[in-house]
Amino acid sequence: MRISFERTGGFAGITKRTTVDTDTLPPDEAATLPRLVEVADLFRLPEIITSPNQESDRFQYKLTVEDNGKQHTVTVSEAALPGTLRPLIEWLQTMAQKR
Repeated sequence: MRISFERTGGFAGITKRTTVDTDTLPPDEAATLPRLVEVADLFRLPEIITSPNQESDRFQYKLTVEDNGKQHTVTVSEAALPGTLRPLIEWLQTMAQKR
């Protein structure tokens, strides 16, 4: 499984990007990623999730997941972030800070 993650926006407008691949992660982290994707039900989420109340200083997240020949991209605004997706976003942000 491979995920490309990008966070844009925010007050400072700093972009964070990372790509995480289970083939290159330590075993414990490699096991965590598929569980987080499953809990988020990522492959069933719509491609774009927005909030009716757009706030200019909020983050926007773009995730592209590739797994077993399937690929799905989701772009979600921070204000509309589903609770099931939050743990995956937080984990990916931690991974982006490590790199």
